[in-house]
Amino acid sequence: MTILSHQSILKRCQNDGLLSPYVTREVSHGVSAGISVAGYDMRLVLPGDVEEYILGPGHFILAATVERFTMPKDLMGIVHDKSSWARRGLSVYNTCIEPGWTGYLTLELVNHGPLPIKLNRGVGIAQVVFHLLDEPTITPYSGKYSNQEYGPVSAKFE
Repeated sequence: MTILSHQSILKRCQNDGLLSPYVTREVSHGVSAGISVAGYDMRLVLPGDVEEYILGPGHFILAATVERFTMPKDLMGIVHDKSSWARRGLSVYNTCIEPGWTGYLTLELVNHGPLPIKLNRGVGIAQVVFHLLDEPTITPYSGKYSNQEYGPVSAKFE
């Protein structure tokens, strides 16, 4: 698989609607967001769409992204922690954004550090790295989280 560069991510956003709204680069509360050298730093939406949230030591919350993804059949996204947050003890559980999936991504956040962490709406929270498949999949994602709505979505057990 090939990892998309800054230029390729930008083209996919402009031409294919890969993610929207996107920013080329910004800094909020000392943390970057937007298109990077070889990834995209997603921005945070907090539970209840509040502006600020204090995540205590050992606590877990579901959050979401400002960006809405429309994954083409030839692209997969892997979500990674941002080092700025990891150095404070915050983990964003890594997840895959499958080819064909659409919606606002739900993120699982845990504070492993000894101090509370202040989270602000719109701050860069995690990075997604886009991987180009060797050929478009013939079975794009069509599961229970298709067209996920704005804001965090809890697990759906059947």
